[in-house]
Amino acid sequence: MMKRRDFLKATAGGIAAMGSLPGLAAGGTSGRKPNVVILFIDDLGYGDLGSFGCRDIPTPHMDSLATNGVKCTNSYITNPPCSPSRCCLMTGMYVQRFGKSGMARGLPIPKDHPTLGEFMRDAGYVTGMIGKWDIGSSEQGPLDRGFLEVARSAPARKPFICLRPDGSEVFRTDLDGDCMAEFVERNKDKPFFLYFSPNAVHSPSGDTPARYQNRSKATGKRKALAGAIIAVDDAVGKLLAMLKKHNLEKDTVIFLTGDNGPNPAEEGSAEPYRGGKGGGTQLEGWVHTPAIVSWPGSVPAGKTYDGLMCTMDFYATAAAVAEKPLPKRCEGKDLLPYLRGEKTGDVHEELYWHNIDPEDAKRRRLRAMRWKQWRLIEYPDGWKLFDLKADPKETRDLAQAHPDVAAAMRKRYDAWAAQLPPPDTSWMKDGRGGRMPQGWGWATDAKTEEWKGQKGIESDD
Repeated sequence: MMKRRDFLKATAGGIAAMGSLPGLAAGGTSGRKPNVVILFIDDLGYGDLGSFGCRDIPTPHMDSLATNGVKCTNSYITNPPCSPSRCCLMTGMYVQRFGKSGMARGLPIPKDHPTLGEFMRDAGYVTGMIGKWDIGSSEQGPLDRGFLEVARSAPARKPFICLRPDGSEVFRTDLDGDCMAEFVERNKDKPFFLYFSPNAVHSPSGDTPARYQNRSKATGKRKALAGAIIAVDDAVGKLLAMLKKHNLEKDTVIFLTGDNGPNPAEEGSAEPYRGGKGGGTQLEGWVHTPAIVSWPGSVPAGKTYDGLMCTMDFYATAAAVAEKPLPKRCEGKDLLPYLRGEKTGDVHEELYWHNIDPEDAKRRRLRAMRWKQWRLIEYPDGWKLFDLKADPKETRDLAQAHPDVAAAMRKRYDAWAAQLPPPDTSWMKDGRGGRMPQGWGWATDAKTEEWKGQKGIESDD
């Protein structure tokens, strides 16, 4: 762990390429490779889970992952919001390195950058995807980038109200939960990788049925949001029940986090931080997300890990579980030694944000850095420094009180940013990427599918 005095003296160099073989994960009970599940919840605020302090929304199934695993309190996304955040998760790297410095929905993932779907497929896993893709070009859907089984996007009357072939309605998140259970049932005898990326709890939460909204103590606009979160929790419950049915709990590592912070317009909570997507996006609540890693018998139960980490690390940890060499471009790190207490301190010495796409909304511009308890961030009137441990709501700029810290962090940031290419604005020609197979059931062959770029729910951040 770099000490403060060493950091302040350090001159930045290039980020070292990573290509080493991960340590063996040493988990599971069946003798086969453990399953891997990623639950990537849309617009989930840090303060919207019971295990992270929420008191008005019951989330027993997601909270059970923390009870049986590790709650990670300093986990981040490194390129908000929605589309770039997903791209970082799927590539395990700062995607600014190939020009994705903002929303840039139509920008393709380079073919020589294997997605996590491709990586796990090549490691011998059945790879499945349910929900929201929203990355890559219009020619890059999940079937094109490593996923063998993809739940088709059902026709809908409203964003969250889908229409069955017989014309009856079904709530989209209910359908998602059923799909997760189906995937596990079908692949219970093989190692599988499941990526669940629900459209919920993205707006409009008003589509959420009353049977969900009435189960919380929330009021006002937050009541609809609470219902959407409860619906996702029930969907997660279907997954957990199926794992239990087939005695796969100890053979399955589950990661849970959000794609970005909450939507303040729907009264999502980033407590104890401020901010979220839309208004207040520069604040901590936009990028600091709840995270849980659960793997009964292989990581401690009920533990809290406070080290600095990010969603890029999910890729590296999955590689360790799969016992497969990490791609050289991957900048994530294996979380398991930290979660197990074999290593202490931060997973990353520092994390960076560099959203400067000139074609993107001005509200999404973000240049910032995190080191230890410090957050350095650029505002229109200059760079500001905050001590998140003492001041999580970022009310006191300490740049003048700690000029050595501010100067050293700025120097480090500038050197890191100097390595990056300019934003690639060619995505404007594509317009919208993230094609998804349409209809009902499961798609397995990209050549035979009816395609459509995801729109509506995915039309903003």
